[in-house]
Amino acid sequence: MKQTLSVMVVNQTGVLARVAGLFSRRGFNIESLSVSTTEDKNISRMTIVVDGDEGTIEQVMKQLHKLIEVIKINNLTGTSYVDRGMALFKVAAGAAERAEVMQVVTIFRANIVDFCPNSLIIEATGSESKIAAIEEALRPFGIKEVVRTGEIAMARGIKAGSKKGGDAK
Repeated sequence: MKQTLSVMVVNQTGVLARVAGLFSRRGFNIESLSVSTTEDKNISRMTIVVDGDEGTIEQVMKQLHKLIEVIKINNLTGTSYVDRGMALFKVAAGAAERAEVMQVVTIFRANIVDFCPNSLIIEATGSESKIAAIEEALRPFGIKEVVRTGEIAMARGIKAGSKKGGDAK
């Protein structure tokens, strides 16, 4: 089962490698990983999507708590949260196809961010299913390249995550 973790860490060199290494040592493949600073430049938020059952993820979370740089962990799975990803699609689109591609872009509320004589680059943001749907809709036109970000996610409302030394509620 896909699990989405939000992990707050001290923003310093090597933290990403230690966190990713912990997953690797336990034989987990990280499906998606996004890291950026937060409103506090000394803290980074990692959004990690991994496939595993609740018991296994609980063990990984316990191991993450042991890392001195980890401040807070929140398993967003099964809670109310907002998630987004982004993709860029380079699509073959000459003059004849351009209007149809632009219709697809409009339907999915995506944006054309580059316009060349024989191709367009389209930016799409949204849930994993929305990104997959626009990709499928663009496929008949000839997708030449795809670049995707990892998922980012945030709990809805005011919610505390699991902190070192005990669970916050």
